[in-house]
Amino acid sequence: MHDTPASPPDFTSWSSFPFEGDLRVKQLDDPVPVEPLRKGEGHRECTACAAPDDAYIWVGERWRVRAMDRPTGLPMVLILESRSHLDLGDLPNLLAAELGVMTVRLEKAIRSLDGVARVHVNRWGDGSAHLHMWFLARPYGRLQLRGTFLSLWDSILPPISEQQWRENLAMVAAWLAEFGGRPLAEPPRIQWQAPSSIGAQTPGSSANLGEEDAGGVIEAAEEIPEPDDADPDRAAGAPERG
Repeated sequence: MHDTPASPPDFTSWSSFPFEGDLRVKQLDDPVPVEPLRKGEGHRECTACAAPDDAYIWVGERWRVRAMDRPTGLPMVLILESRSHLDLGDLPNLLAAELGVMTVRLEKAIRSLDGVARVHVNRWGDGSAHLHMWFLARPYGRLQLRGTFLSLWDSILPPISEQQWRENLAMVAAWLAEFGGRPLAEPPRIQWQAPSSIGAQTPGSSANLGEEDAGGVIEAAEEIPEPDDADPDRAAGAPERG
């Protein structure tokens, strides 16, 4: 393998790249002989299999759709999961065909939201062995967010309002339910307030989320691989010691 280049690549000068200033390329670590287990492999619990239906915004017989646990910087970030504990290359023909249908259906549902220009569809799978596809909505008119850095911008931009986020979730869930399944996301209830209290922030409102509370695609547990220095015996599938 070639040595790490001394200078940053050309894409760091693109307008879509989220950072500026002096940048330094990290030294590339040596490859490990055995990769650590992902969630849902070997003895490791699968969080998707353990999650109840009420953790999702829409559920069907063979597929489920869930959101992040709070608003993030993009208008919508959703995850499509199979009910069966399978990875992408393990899907039988029926589920493989349905994955195509569900991908198109969910992309259209998200793109129907106000202010959405495009929907990016991604699959990484380095943190979890259970199939999960990411759907990221790019805001209309935000040309700087075009391209491959959209998942980074999701964590950098200020989160959208919780009310708008919940309205978007409810609309996508209802759109999917037109083709079957069960919508579980509901639109936000109107919070009636006296005129003197309008504009006052409640302790749990999204406007009070500090930087330490921000979360997005990059920080999602499903996409955080195990450390490179994980116990090699555990990586090979041996029972956990302790």
